[in-house]
Amino acid sequence: MDGTMVDNMMVHHRAWQRVLEEHGLPLDLEEVRQKIHGINEEILERLFGDKYTPEERSKISWQKESMYREIFLKDLRLIDGCGDFIQSLHQQQVPMVVASAAPPENVDFVLDNLDIRHYFKATFHSKSVSFGKPHPEIFLKACAAINLEPADCVVFEDSPTGAKASANAGCQTVIITTTHEPAEFAGIKGIIDFIDDYKQLDLTQLA
Repeated sequence: MDGTMVDNMMVHHRAWQRVLEEHGLPLDLEEVRQKIHGINEEILERLFGDKYTPEERSKISWQKESMYREIFLKDLRLIDGCGDFIQSLHQQQVPMVVASAAPPENVDFVLDNLDIRHYFKATFHSKSVSFGKPHPEIFLKACAAINLEPADCVVFEDSPTGAKASANAGCQTVIITTTHEPAEFAGIKGIIDFIDDYKQLDLTQLA
């Protein structure tokens, strides 16, 4: 969802930057871009070790996500071509699932404000899994939700960590280059296309 359906990663980065600085860890935007990926509580544990209790990590995560939603609401929209693509798949009865590392409040924020929840057979978020990406758990659950084998599914991702999770699950992957350059995905298996937005999508690649 983040970076693949909505181009929001820079908003996330700036919200993280503000929150981390408040907690004594100033990072420039490039450092945030490289280090911040996955489930919030895991990110905070990775950055701060055992400095914060699980309850404190949850509180910091909530602070950051509330800031993100407040900043992004006025600019919330789907990536170019994404709406038409989703509608086309829906009309062809191709099952779709949202599988996001975002917390449930952010998944609701996007799907409900854009009124697109009805297109998806299931939604998974950070609270749906025990392990964050690059562990394949979330994509395996997404495939199971639509009764398909991973090899028969295509994942849309924007990050190397997410692409690794897709590869670990056994799915094929299309990369949306909203956040990372193609060179950053070198060596990751199963990538079938790189696109800037959905208007560039070559549907023959997905056959």
